[in-house]
Amino acid sequence: MTKRAFTFPGQGSQAVGMGKDLADAYQEARNVFAEVDDALGQKLSAIMFEGPDETLRLTENAQPALMAVSVAVTRVLESRGFSLKDNAAYVAGHSLGEYSALAAAGAFSLADAARLLKIRGQAMQQAVPVGQGAMAAILGLDLETVLRAANDAEDGEVCGVANDNAPGQVVISGHVGAVNRAIELLKAAGAKRALPLPVSAPFHCALMRPAADAMEHALNQVTVNAPVVPVVANVLAKPITDPEEIKKRLVEQVTGMVRWTECVGWLVQDGGVTQLVELGSGKVLSGLAKRIAPETATVSIGTPADVDAFLADLGA
Repeated sequence: MTKRAFTFPGQGSQAVGMGKDLADAYQEARNVFAEVDDALGQKLSAIMFEGPDETLRLTENAQPALMAVSVAVTRVLESRGFSLKDNAAYVAGHSLGEYSALAAAGAFSLADAARLLKIRGQAMQQAVPVGQGAMAAILGLDLETVLRAANDAEDGEVCGVANDNAPGQVVISGHVGAVNRAIELLKAAGAKRALPLPVSAPFHCALMRPAADAMEHALNQVTVNAPVVPVVANVLAKPITDPEEIKKRLVEQVTGMVRWTECVGWLVQDGGVTQLVELGSGKVLSGLAKRIAPETATVSIGTPADVDAFLADLGA
């Protein structure tokens, strides 16, 4: 018997044209994109479908756009008789994808999820003046080695691990100087590569405190319901369902580490999940899953063809 968890991608999975084939094929997808546009008072769908890329990449646009595609896929599946409650043991999302997971599982309304992610994107962007923060991907070293180097590089500044994405793929974040010092230490420690990332702010580190405060305020303004299935929280790598705890962990997540390797590890080992189903734009999480849990089946659903194939498989 297949036991499934549904996962929802984070920033970096956006691309111009995202969601367009879904909108062309399904009224339910068009409804989702229209509702998000209305909630934001912005024609986000036009930026998603047509670009330009530099506008879509802005974190305040990329975040709600990725959520919109993930929820559109969910709604299309549901319109064909699929139920998350009946077919998912757990949901989990990478960084902003946690909001997509919660929206798909009914903890947030679609409009609230869109507005929260717009605020989150703006607050994260504004937390640190442009040019003062940096992030870098470190390939080929274990988490402990990276944590140690980030700590050693601080020297009165901030540097920490933002994302533990998969074994040998860790992202650091903080002040430019501290991140550059960490890169040199990590190269000396044998990193295969240490690549500065083209981001506009240092996400998931202590410098994001103003954004965490903004999210605490924003989350207190919305209704959070218990999700129909537990969500495995980024900062805990454990499942939660209590609305107050969900809010608390989303606030912590702004400055905390995305423990994705541990989240997937928990799903597969403790949660007994045998298939990881990625809903939304791109296939990043399926790629990470193959590195974290190579024995676990993965599937990505982001296009009408993917929807048809998954539903056929489900009915088999």
